[in-house]
Amino acid sequence: MASSRLEINFIRLLSRCESIAAEKRGETEWRLEKYVGALEDMLVALRKTPSKPTPEVLTDYTRKVDFLKGILDAEKLSSTTEKALANQLLAPGRTPTIANERTPASKTVHMQTKARCTEEMRNELLGTDASGTGNTNQDLRNRRGVPLDERQTATELDAVLQHHHLLQEKLAEDMLHLARNLKNNTMAAQNIIKQDNQTLSHSMRQADVNFEKLKTESERLEQHTKKAVNWFLWIMLFLVSFTFISMILFIRIFPRLR
Repeated sequence: MASSRLEINFIRLLSRCESIAAEKRGETEWRLEKYVGALEDMLVALRKTPSKPTPEVLTDYTRKVDFLKGILDAEKLSSTTEKALANQLLAPGRTPTIANERTPASKTVHMQTKARCTEEMRNELLGTDASGTGNTNQDLRNRRGVPLDERQTATELDAVLQHHHLLQEKLAEDMLHLARNLKNNTMAAQNIIKQDNQTLSHSMRQADVNFEKLKTESERLEQHTKKAVNWFLWIMLFLVSFTFISMILFIRIFPRLR
């Protein structure tokens, strides 16, 4: 199905937002927040159009917009550790935004933001200024004059940061695994409840049918019992009458001996 004009504009703006998010922005950068707000409005309008995309595509669009909103919210945090943790918990999109992307741009943005947060944490622990990252060559030349203890401390800090990064990744994987298990268990419980409801409904319908049959058979049995009682009364009446008439005839035919 061909994309609508609204969807094409949405994809272009989304690709532009992902490009801006991949860049290192200053505090005065305002475009990304405005663009993400426009993306939310376009996404709401896209859901209401008659030629809206499939539910899977809409879910991926929503996931990418929420990812960009999460990046903006993480940048507003004051602590570097909180920023790193918030970025670690973000969920990027799973499909490319435009056709010529080999890797989804949101995943690339996610890796870049995590790398920037890790670099900020390292600079904060080492006591260096983030603005000094452009002087890498000068820092490398000056490292020869750094004492061995300080260089070992910096190496240990890098190892600690790497260890914490691996722990955060493992924690995120565990949380994702638990969420999947919870989803599977919930779906299994829903299926079981649905089957139980179907079985209960079938049993109730069968009980109603059996009750109707029992009611019909009870009425037939009652009618049969009434007929049997009537026949029995007529037979007894006939036997009594026959006996009475026979006795009278016997007395008439055979008089009493004198």
